Amino acid sequence: MFSHDRIWAAIDALAERHRLTPSGLARRAGLDPTSFNKSKRLGSDGRLRWPSTESIAKVLDATGATIDEFIGLQARERGVAGLPQGAFPPQSGTIPLLGFAQAGAGGFFDDGGFPAGQGWDVVDFPASPGRKQGVYALEVQGDSMMPLYRDGDVLIVEPGAQVRRGDRVVVKSKEGEVMAKILHRQSPRAIELLSLNPEHPNRSFDIDEIEWIARIIWASQ
Repeated sequence: MFSHDRIWAAIDALAERHRLTPSGLARRAGLDPTSFNKSKRLGSDGRLRWPSTESIAKVLDATGATIDEFIGLQARERGVAGLPQGAFPPQSGTIPLLGFAQAGAGGFFDDGGFPAGQGWDVVDFPASPGRKQGVYALEVQGDSMMPLYRDGDVLIVEPGAQVRRGDRVVVKSKEGEVMAKILHRQSPRAIELLSLNPEHPNRSFDIDEIEWIARIIWASQ
């Protein structure tokens, strides 16, 4: 689970979440600004150099992130090296497709929100091989996402992508509810979502009520 690439990728992702460079993150944590530079990640002899547990602890304290969130950021970077074990395999010219009504049922996603298991259809979607790993499609059913998305529209979702305020996202609660919303605010303790349909209420959840959150990167309309 803990690899050199994933640890550093999680630090980069945490910096990006707070709109900082790796140097800016190190500075905020009270560390030498060069601590997280790319050049510091390998020794002059080519050996891997790891951030110290003290450095990671200072970064978490400075950003308000928890160790669970930091581990989660590592999980989101899994697409860099490949899909999680048991996940839906990469398809040639196609990606997995599922209806929103099915998405709330168990067995279609792993703990990180990547497609897994059986029962998926497929849909054509041109994407680079590096990006297609883990990308999947959800078919809109009903009018709860009007006027932005209509019944039958297909949303392309990338579970490994970083999410920021204002992004359109798909969220699955631990109770099995799957919804497409706009990310309004996310803190270490809570998440606030804006409804796409003005006739439906905005939603707020405690972080521990959320199974996963993934960014919508494209929609067919």
